[in-house]
Amino acid sequence: MQKKYLSSSTPRFVDRKGSLSVTRLGTSRSWSDLYHRLLKLSWGSFLTLIPVSYLAINAIFALLYLADNNGIENAKPGSFSDAFFFSVQTMSSIGYGAMYPKTPYANTLVVVEALVGLLITAVSTGLVFARFSLPTARVLFSKVAVIDQYDDVPTLMFRAANQRGNFMLEAKVKVSLIRNEITKEGKYMRRFYDLKLVRAQSPAFALTWTVMHCINENSPLYEETPDSLEEKGVELVVTLMGIDETLSQTVHARYSYVASEILWNAQFVDILSTTPDGSKRVIDMKNFHNVVSI
Repeated sequence: MQKKYLSSSTPRFVDRKGSLSVTRLGTSRSWSDLYHRLLKLSWGSFLTLIPVSYLAINAIFALLYLADNNGIENAKPGSFSDAFFFSVQTMSSIGYGAMYPKTPYANTLVVVEALVGLLITAVSTGLVFARFSLPTARVLFSKVAVIDQYDDVPTLMFRAANQRGNFMLEAKVKVSLIRNEITKEGKYMRRFYDLKLVRAQSPAFALTWTVMHCINENSPLYEETPDSLEEKGVELVVTLMGIDETLSQTVHARYSYVASEILWNAQFVDILSTTPDGSKRVIDMKNFHNVVSI
């Protein structure tokens, strides 16, 4: 009986930025995980959240100060702007100048706001430092993978490059093939297969790395065709890990290739050469993603 697979419109498991491309339903957001969520925000969202939160908190305290029209000396009665700027001065410990609290209610709010300002400053400083200190890898992957001959064996290949001018020590790469399958019981499954690589480890990853998987009888890609890969919704998920010699910390990068990004009977353009005097190696990154048909 011929197996039937889902259409090739199967969405990615890993997006082009290396992030998990999955929408979760039925899970609740926990405040205990707020720190992790704030670290995962993009820099644009984070830098927007900080001033918006700061202004919102000061606006709330301004409204609380307005509950007592005579609580702030030299402030116009009912003036939101005066109460707001008084709140900013209190939270930032700038010094009052012309305005200062004069009633027990206003003094109590000043105590509360001073404590809130202290906590906000501590949390914001910690988050900014944590985001800057997060170890990250700058690894560039080729936009496509190719299937070319290597020692007379069809071989899957793609490129990776270390964009930093240092070494990534003990670098290891792992490639998993994901495809749709139907079991004998008729159940749909998204199966993972680890691909055996010609070289899965590099003691010092500094330049470029052509990752290769030979397509022989033991390969999950054996006897596959471009159409069959599309039909089965194949995706290759790449994970590269190593120790950044500058940070002395483990860094990692992810990437993925879907069936349409695997080019058959093609090879990468050579990008390695040497200087005219032969003293240094040269990498032409302009051709890093370029391929030619065989």
